[in-house]
Order: sequence, then C-alpha cells, then structure tokens
Amino acid sequence: MAKPFLLGVLGGMGPLATLDFLRRLLEATPAQSDQQQIPTVVWNVPQIADRQKALAGTGPSPLPQLLHAVEKLNQAGASHIAIPCNTAHHWYDALSEASSAPVLHIVDATLDTLSQAEEKPQRVGVIATKGTLDAGWYQERLAAQSIEVVVPTPEELAQWFVPGCYAVKRGALVEGGELLALQANALFARGAQKLVLACTEVPVALEAVRAPFRHLTWDPAQALAERCSQLWQTRTPFN
Repeated sequence: MAKPFLLGVLGGMGPLATLDFLRRLLEATPAQSDQQQIPTVVWNVPQIADRQKALAGTGPSPLPQLLHAVEKLNQAGASHIAIPCNTAHHWYDALSEASSAPVLHIVDATLDTLSQAEEKPQRVGVIATKGTLDAGWYQERLAAQSIEVVVPTPEELAQWFVPGCYAVKRGALVEGGELLALQANALFARGAQKLVLACTEVPVALEAVRAPFRHLTWDPAQALAERCSQLWQTRTPFN
C-alpha cells in the first residue's frame, strides 16, 4: 500500500521564505475545499546555521541541523520533502541519502518549468548566493539548454545581493527589495532577457517594492510549489 501523501517542508531558511512557500502551495493547488489542499508538516526552525557563512568558511555547517530536521520530518510521516532554500541544496546528497522519503530538488523543478516555456530566452541572469553560484547548478542546467548565463560580479554580490538578502531576513523588505532590484537591473544591463530568482528571499523583496520586471523572472520556490502540487494531484481526485 502506498504511503499516505504528506509533504514535509524543511524550512526556516529563512522563516519568511518558508511562509511564502506555503502560500505558493495553496495557490498552486486548484482545491475546491479545505480537504483538497496539500497536507503538510513544516519544520520552520530559523536557528539552522547560516548557509552563506558556512560555505564562506566563516560559520559552522548547518548539516547536523538539516539532518535532524529530515529525521523529524520522516518520523512525522512525510512521504516527500521539499526544501524552499536554494543554498541548502549544497547538502542535498547527504540529506537525500538520510531520508526514507524522497527529497525534491528545487533546481530540477525550476529547469523543468523553464524547458516547457514556449519561448526560451537566449540569455538568462541568475540571482543567487555565492554558494549557489559556485555550485553551478543553474549555470550547468541552463547551458545544457543552450542558454547563455549572466551572473553577478563579486562586487555586485558584496554591494547589493548580500546586504539585500540580510535586509529581508531582518524584516526590512523595502530596503532589501531596492538593493536586489539594483542587482537585477545590472544583469539586465549586461544582456539578460529573463532572471532566475535563485534565492527564496529575492521574490519576497521584489514583491515588496513592486519591481516592474517581475514578469521577466522565474521563481524556483514557485516551481517547487507547483511540483509538490502536481504530485499531490496525482494522488487526490479533483472534480
């Protein structure tokens, strides 16, 4: 007998991004009643060690806390696990190996969505942490679709992305949105036709300042939410 569907959400990175992901789950599901919405169990623990600092060598690894979260979600009966944090996927292999429930990959969900687009751009910008950019997940998958990638410079990361991201984490959404909009516009200026917002703080911040280019972006958190909804709909009758 198949395990009952229960989506585990490994969140807290950051907590606002987790709440935004849960909202996206609701919006991605064509439910006609409460009972048709996705059943979820959420680990929204903000005390997980800072992923950017860990990868920069200036802070402890979050892996022990991430493994603990995966253990708890499995104990709660999760049939699938989603992680609405791009940088945390640096530890994806270890987390997937430790989990009896399959762990969905946010990059796979995003690039599958992009591959189905009617018109593919020739150049795509990626806004992400240095850890995500160094891992090269998005660059490699975009290049495989013959798409040229535009990424932030080290100076842009230091001047706009990092302070913008941490502004969101402390609740200063407008400040963060203004800084991240500068980063986005720099990528557009260098030829990007669309952007992948590969950090879950970024869409929240750009929404706060109502950035006019939001229609030219792909949101990995949205793609992950849609993947979760698709899995749920295959198990649930929708009238």
